Amino acid sequence: MLDLITHSAGHVVAMKAGGMVTGQELQRAIDAIEAAKRSHPLVSLVIIIDDLRWMTLGALLKDVGYGLTQLGDLERYHRAAVVTDQAWLKHVAHLEERLFRAVEIQTFARRDHVAAMAWAAELPRGAHESPEEDGYHGA
Repeated sequence: MLDLITHSAGHVVAMKAGGMVTGQELQRAIDAIEAAKRSHPLVSLVIIIDDLRWMTLGALLKDVGYGLTQLGDLERYHRAAVVTDQAWLKHVAHLEERLFRAVEIQTFARRDHVAAMAWAAELPRGAHESPEEDGYHGA
């Protein structure tokens, strides 16, 4: 199961995964990411993982294929918050952070999911859609 979660920041794609993830569910997440990329210069992700077992073969192939297409577009991704209490997933997230240095990846315990959502929403100075959000208030 992979469900999209509403987030107040338009550049954040948030989702919750657990059990078995199918290719159709993963495609909805990919579509949401691509829509955010069309509307925003930077995109951040939040994935809350609860008892994830695995993906169907179709989902795994789709995940790997989409991931490979994004290697040349990593500068469009700002942050990825991984919310889980599963230790092995925290290790995977730390490995990905080392591999994909362009994307800031941080893990959060499930009890800290609100902090994860807030962290993902933060943008670097100069990346906000309005000058006021970047601290400019006119001359």
